[in-house]
Amino acid sequence: MKMTFTATGDAIIQRHLPADGYPGMTAFQELVHQGQTRFFNLETTLHHYESYGSQYSGGGYLCGPPAVLRDLKKLGFNVTSFANNHTLDYSYGGLEKTLANVAQADLPCAGAGRNLQEAAQPVYFEAATGRVAVIAATSTFNPAAIAGNASAYLPGRPGLNPLRFKTTYYVTPADAAQLKEIIRDTHLDDENEFYRQTGFAPAVPADEITAGAYSFKVADKRGQKTTADPRDLRRFQRMIAEAKAQADYVLISIHCHEMQGMDRESVPDFLREFAHQCLDDGADAIVGHGPHTIRGVEIYHGRPIFYSLGDIILNIQNLTKAPADYFESFDLPTDATIADLFDAQWAGNTRGMHADRDLYEAVVPYWQVEDGKLTELTLTPVELGFDYAMSDQRKGWPVISQDSHILERLTRLSAEFGTEFEIQGNVARLRF
Repeated sequence: MKMTFTATGDAIIQRHLPADGYPGMTAFQELVHQGQTRFFNLETTLHHYESYGSQYSGGGYLCGPPAVLRDLKKLGFNVTSFANNHTLDYSYGGLEKTLANVAQADLPCAGAGRNLQEAAQPVYFEAATGRVAVIAATSTFNPAAIAGNASAYLPGRPGLNPLRFKTTYYVTPADAAQLKEIIRDTHLDDENEFYRQTGFAPAVPADEITAGAYSFKVADKRGQKTTADPRDLRRFQRMIAEAKAQADYVLISIHCHEMQGMDRESVPDFLREFAHQCLDDGADAIVGHGPHTIRGVEIYHGRPIFYSLGDIILNIQNLTKAPADYFESFDLPTDATIADLFDAQWAGNTRGMHADRDLYEAVVPYWQVEDGKLTELTLTPVELGFDYAMSDQRKGWPVISQDSHILERLTRLSAEFGTEFEIQGNVARLRF
C-alpha cells in the first residue's frame, strides 16, 4: 500500500488570504495536495483576544482570527501541531481557545493540551491508504509553558510538550582552576553550594563545575555539547509505542530554534540525538521547523529527517492589539500604536526577518512510502515575497520558486549528513 505526504514548517498566519487568492496560489495548492497527509505547524494563537497576555512571549505576542483556519484548509493542509515558543503567548486562556478553534475546524492537532498527557499523546489522521499518527514537541519555550501532569489530588496544567536539553561546557584543567577561583570570589554558585551542603542537591563529580545554571566539565580541550533530557526521550519512546499500536505511520514534529554556535542553519547536537532516538524507537519521519530558515535533510535508516523546512506563511506585522508587556519591552508607552510597536521591534524594517532574504525561503517535501519503505522524495523551493512591501497583499504568502539558490542551499546543508540530491528543474530529488 502506498502512502504519500507533504509537509511544511511554521505558519505564522495572522490575516486572511486575499479574497480572490494571490498570484501563484493555485500552483502552491497543487503542490500541497500531492500528499494524502499534509502537515503544517501552527505558530500563532487563534482567538479574539479573550485572554490576557502572558508575562512572557515567544518573541512577540502572536494572535490571528480563528477563521484563518479555513484559509489553511483552503491551501490544502489537514493536520497540524501547536508546540512552539508562541503556544502560551496569551496564557492558558489563549491556549485553550486556540485548541478549541482548531478542533472546531476539524484539524487534528498535536503538541499542546490541558495537561502533559494530552500535550504528549499522538493525534491521528485518517489518510486514504492508512492511518497517520503525529506527535509534537518544542525545544524552544519559557519553562512556565510546559504542560503538567495531573496528580491524585489536582488536575494537570495546560501547556506544551517539551523537549528539554542540557548544555555542558568543556574547559581545560588550567581553565577549571581559574574558573573555580572566579566562582568562589564572585559567589556565583553560592545557591547551588548551599543546597548541596544542606542535602537538597547531590554533590557534583570532581571533574564538574557548576556556576548558577551553567555546567562545566574538565576535558582536554574547550568546547560545548548539548544532550536531550532523558525524561523527555523516555516519554517520546512511550508515545511512539502507543502510536505504532494504532497507526500505520508515525510522524514526529519538532520546533527548534537552537543552533550550533551562531549559525541558524546548523543542527544542535541534542536535536540530532532526539531525531535518531525517535526513529530508533519506531517513528517513520521527523519534520523540523523553528529557526525561520531551512536546514539539511538526513536519511537515517531509510527514513527522512527534515531538520527544518523554514516558514510557510509569514504574516509578522498584522496584529490589531497587544499586551502592555509587549510595548514595555521596547520602552514604549502602553497606548502607543501597533505601528510604533513594530517600528521599534524591527528598527524600521532594517533588522531581523525584514533584512534577511533567506528567512523568506522554504522547501516543501513530498515523499512516498510503500510497505513501510521510502520510495520517493522530492523537495520544491518556496519563497514568501521578501521584496514586497509590508502592505502588499502578496507579502508572506507562499509561491513556488524558480530560484535555484534555495535548492543549492539545501544540497549544501544536506551534504553534512551524507544526503545527495539531484536538482531537476526547480525540484531536488533524493538519490537512492
